[in-house]
Amino acid sequence: MGVDQSTPAPSRAGRNLPAAIGVGVGLGAVIIGSLFWYKALFVLVVLAAVIAAVDELVRVFHASGAKLSRIPLFAGTTAMLVAAYYGGPLALLIAMALTVLATIFWRMPGGSIGFVRDVTTNVFLIGYVPLLAGFAILLVQPDHDGPKRVVTFFLVVVASDVGGYVAGVLFGKHPMAPTISPKKSWEGFTGSTLACIGAGIGSVVWLLDGPWWVGAIVGAVAVLTATVGDLAESMIKRDLGIKDMSNLLPGHGGVMDRLDSLLATAPAAWLLLHLLV
Repeated sequence: MGVDQSTPAPSRAGRNLPAAIGVGVGLGAVIIGSLFWYKALFVLVVLAAVIAAVDELVRVFHASGAKLSRIPLFAGTTAMLVAAYYGGPLALLIAMALTVLATIFWRMPGGSIGFVRDVTTNVFLIGYVPLLAGFAILLVQPDHDGPKRVVTFFLVVVASDVGGYVAGVLFGKHPMAPTISPKKSWEGFTGSTLACIGAGIGSVVWLLDGPWWVGAIVGAVAVLTATVGDLAESMIKRDLGIKDMSNLLPGHGGVMDRLDSLLATAPAAWLLLHLLV
């Protein structure tokens, strides 16, 4: 029997590599272009991605029995990201609190059955996606080097992903978390660490005119947060019994499948660059 070559076979790590690279390059071009053309446009790009991610989570949580409403979540997500851009960390926190209250009030007419489950799921979603994404918006705030801080943030996370993928495919033998993500290996984590620290040093020195040791710290912390973010999303998918959040991005899965490491790394990157650069 001949082999059907009409659809590219997935790579050893389970991805359609050409599609994944094409989508990744395209998304990177949109992000970089928006950053250096008009910073407010970057906020719109992030908002579109975060709204899509929230929608994915609403659908998968609905399938698990939780009742979530898109209207207060979408409105609150928009308010949180806009507040972060124009008002900073305190405005982001206030917008989050109001979003939580809005989802509680919105759920009340649905009755008491499942109320705690639904409200808890709403709060988890708000804290997991728009709040963490708000720190990526905070990164772009400084007028003198905000876009370069965002580029640094993206580069270390991408380096973690690419370094882990390459090392895992070439050398991966020892599973890192077999019950959570069977394809992750300690060899891949080593590749992520080396690539992430290298990207951190290069980005901080060349883009931000900071000392190399700050870049090393940023890279070392980013590989930990990126890995935790990836494993956390894998835990969510295993709990809900799904493989991907959606099939919106060819070669990647859903938007949340791409945002997981970025979301987990954004607060740490913002804090380190805020304090040390």
